[in-house]
Amino acid sequence: MAKKQQQKFEKQDEQLQEVNQALSGAGKWIEDHSNMISWCVLGIAVVIFGIILLNQKVLQPKALDASNYNATATVYFMQGDYDKALAGDGTDECIGFEATAEEYGFYQEGKLAALYAGICYFEKGEYESAVEFLSKFDADDLNVAPAAKQMLGDAYVELEDYSKAAKAFEAAAKSGNDIIAPMSLKKAGLVYLHEQNNAKALKAFKAIKEKYPQSAEAQDIDKYIAIAQ
Repeated sequence: MAKKQQQKFEKQDEQLQEVNQALSGAGKWIEDHSNMISWCVLGIAVVIFGIILLNQKVLQPKALDASNYNATATVYFMQGDYDKALAGDGTDECIGFEATAEEYGFYQEGKLAALYAGICYFEKGEYESAVEFLSKFDADDLNVAPAAKQMLGDAYVELEDYSKAAKAFEAAAKSGNDIIAPMSLKKAGLVYLHEQNNAKALKAFKAIKEKYPQSAEAQDIDKYIAIAQ
């Protein structure tokens, strides 16, 4: 028993010596390459400082500019003056949603301007332009994002591009939004019926009945299920 214990201690000593040697080796490597490590640390510090400076001096002011442009264009949007909302009113304060979307597309405010521009064009009946701008909008929001997808689908329907319309409606339905999802599923189902794809239409209609039984779309969904069967 004592011999086994002694062997255990000796093994632990050997392991400890190996660790110490490894640490010593690492320490020597650090000492030998101290200049290189210092330059690497300096380089990382410069990159971090550059990112902070870029955010403070460039990104934040531009995002604020885009927000201000959106605010002034929204006034015309609420008045139903879609031309001025899109193109601005000729002043430096209001350049319009279209220009804001194009110049500040990198920023969330620029994406929001694209959404507004898409809505304006949809209301004007210019569906190709509506598709162009609605396609630029991207967000993780559970309300606005699926609503934008649904309007994109509506624009494709107006253009008689039913395949893309169905995809847009399906994307809107995936949000799980209790109002938009069943509405989009019904729109998708109707598109599939138009395209004589009864299997996909039936799937969409049944999804409404199973997942959103309290929705307005579910109240007469049995009629559409019967048509698709």
